[in-house]
Order: sequence, then structure tokens, then C-alpha cells
Amino acid sequence: MDNHKKTLIIGASENPERYSYLAINRLSKYGHEVVAISHKSGEVFGVKFETEKKAFKGIDTVSLYINANIQKEYYDYIVSLHPKRIIFNPGTENNELSALAKANGIHPQASCTLVLLSTGQY
Repeated sequence: MDNHKKTLIIGASENPERYSYLAINRLSKYGHEVVAISHKSGEVFGVKFETEKKAFKGIDTVSLYINANIQKEYYDYIVSLHPKRIIFNPGTENNELSALAKANGIHPQASCTLVLLSTGQY
């Protein structure tokens, strides 16, 4: 059974002090395919950042690193990808998007991608 989960990072950063940077690194090390969106182009560990809402196929998990106000412009996009879950990392919690996710059969999870990976719960 393949436990690797294709993950979309929204809010990717080239700054090594940002959690999205660390998440891309760790997800890749754990063998998960990673795609990323950012407001500006960049690349981390071979993952190039898209600046447009690309119609990625086979997304299992969307991991958010943008605040609730910015998330609003991604609601329809995230739902259109049909992921199994959305991880709301600390500081990205959003009841409105959580409700929308549930209504569309997507599991909202208020957690931390890095913690889930390190504890084997990803």
C-alpha cells in the first residue's frame, strides 16, 4: 500500500525560517510528492512554486500557510481539487473554510504538518 500523499502547500516560501519551507523539506524527505503555490515564484528542494491556481491532479492533502483572509480567494480552487483533507496549520484556522470543506466531503484538520510527520500520523 502506498502511503505517500501528494500534498499542495499554499503559502510556500524560500525563507528557511518559515514553516512552509520546513514542510516542503520534510514532506519530500518522507517521500510525499509536493507541489506549491506562492504569491511569488521560487523553488525549495526542487519544488517550484506556482504563482497561479494550477489544476493539480491527485491532491490528497492541502496544507495551508496563509491566513484566513487570504484563504478566501482560494475557497473555490481548493474545493475544485477534491483533496481528502485540508490541514490548517497553527495561525491558519478558519471556521468558514472548515465548514465549506465538510460540505464538500473534505476533512478539515486543525493540526501541524510538521508534527503529523514527526509522529507518524501524516
